[in-house]
Amino acid sequence: MFTILSAASSRDAGRKSSWVARAASDVIVIAGIVALLGVISFLLPDITARTGVEGIPSTVSTNLSDLPYYALRSVFRMFVALFFSLVFTFVYGLAAARNRRLRAVLIPLLDILQSVPILGFLSATVTIWLVLFPNSILGVEAASVFAIFTSQAWNMTFSFYQSLRSEPKELQEMARSMRLTRWQRFWKLDVPCSMIPLLWNCIMSVGGGWFFLTASEVISVNSATYALPGIGSFVSVAAEHQELGKIGAAIVVMAIVVLAIDFLLWKPLTAWAEKFRITQSGSVEEKRSAVLTLLRRSHISEVLGRVLTPVGDVLDRAMRVLGVTGAVFEATGSRRRAGDAAWGVIAAAIVAFGVVQMGIAVAEGAGFGEIGHALVLGLITFARVVVLTVVCSVIWVPVGVLIGMNERLARFVHPVIQVLASFPANFTFPFVVMFFTFAHIGLGIGSTLLMALGTQWYILFNVIAGALAIPDDMRELARSLRMPARLCWAKIYLPAVLGAWCTGGITAAGGAWNASIVSEVVTYGGTTLTATGLGSYIAAATAAGDMSRTIIGVAVMSFFVVAVNRLFWRRIERVAEHRFSLN
Repeated sequence: MFTILSAASSRDAGRKSSWVARAASDVIVIAGIVALLGVISFLLPDITARTGVEGIPSTVSTNLSDLPYYALRSVFRMFVALFFSLVFTFVYGLAAARNRRLRAVLIPLLDILQSVPILGFLSATVTIWLVLFPNSILGVEAASVFAIFTSQAWNMTFSFYQSLRSEPKELQEMARSMRLTRWQRFWKLDVPCSMIPLLWNCIMSVGGGWFFLTASEVISVNSATYALPGIGSFVSVAAEHQELGKIGAAIVVMAIVVLAIDFLLWKPLTAWAEKFRITQSGSVEEKRSAVLTLLRRSHISEVLGRVLTPVGDVLDRAMRVLGVTGAVFEATGSRRRAGDAAWGVIAAAIVAFGVVQMGIAVAEGAGFGEIGHALVLGLITFARVVVLTVVCSVIWVPVGVLIGMNERLARFVHPVIQVLASFPANFTFPFVVMFFTFAHIGLGIGSTLLMALGTQWYILFNVIAGALAIPDDMRELARSLRMPARLCWAKIYLPAVLGAWCTGGITAAGGAWNASIVSEVVTYGGTTLTATGLGSYIAAATAAGDMSRTIIGVAVMSFFVVAVNRLFWRRIERVAEHRFSLN
């Protein structure tokens, strides 16, 4: 009798404890949502403020008391840009993967877009943003967000496209047999299958955005400078005034911001994304996150389900016009060939028109003889990119596989590499300049190291995502057969991550070209170190407002990136897709 009463009392206590825990979780979640909305409401008036009589500021204050506010402004820009990058990824990646004709144009265009440095985009678009939002800070804010977007979107799009192209065929057949609409297939198959690599590339994209934070918050184009309140502009002005203590304080604040984002966002998302792994058995150890546990314990998922389910049903009915998975809209036979020919003519005409316009701009400016000089500079930067890609691949591919395959190791290493990848390496450039000057090291060698600080993570993160996507069944098979480690690497691990390494290599190389604009010209106070290369050429042309040389530099950089992608990366990518995809 006593035992029964004790058991009943324990159950009552458990239910009470569970109720209390859920109630406490609800309070914390509601408080977090209110705090987030409050921060956004606090920032919006300043973002949309009028410029006033003095116009757009060209500098910012370096008072330490302003650092928390500057950090909030920078984080807000970063995640607004990430939202638009995610929308772009879904639209662009889906169009490239699902439409053969569009793919022939969109993928080469993506190669070009990822090779264009953010200064190239800014020099062409900042005036447009200022016209769209006259006499308002919002114009420069939009230009800054767009600059961060151009440093984030491309690797996410490549990752999503690669995931769509390597979806397991049995899942595709299941979607057809269930007659899912194209809208339903996107959310029930395409997005879940791409979730793990896409999430890791989102983390990397934010890191890439931090790397270019200084250039996107202090915009110097056409001999004009526009400065926005932010931690990147704070570091830029502090470096100009040689205030090392304030740069150190900004680094500390940045480290706190990165750790907070990792704890509040990336760690719960990576733990949640584990449910999308393609496997018939569970992971050895489930990833844990205090924030995710808190959210699961609260009623937030139930509330969102009740609110969003009717919206989802309406969207499902509205999107039926897009057709059913497996439906064929393209013509066949002679009509298909005629359509391909017409499409080719239209694409060729657009490209020809663009080339002619660029030729006119170059002829009226620097002249065609300048192209040869830019090509030589491009070869120098290309050599740095090749060395960086090879060395980073040799180092990070095996490390990434080990992290992705070992749950215990990943638990400790994931937060560290996420923080390192998210931390803006160029914040340390003033200290690097001092070291290079003291040690008499030229930036010709040092710029390769500076480029690697921001781009090596593309390879590591993609390889980790590829290793995480290896089904547990393959791992169990290797263990049950007692395959030697060397054979496991040769037959399972390296082939399984080949496609992920291709994605990481393409985006790392593109990011390295982009990073050359801030790595080949480094300034601290009155000391400026310049490395010979295409990045410094574009940076100088953009700062001087020399549009013809900017066009030449961007065109030459695009030529190198597209040529390497066509001749090298795409061939390896086809091998990975046809021979080593998990189909």
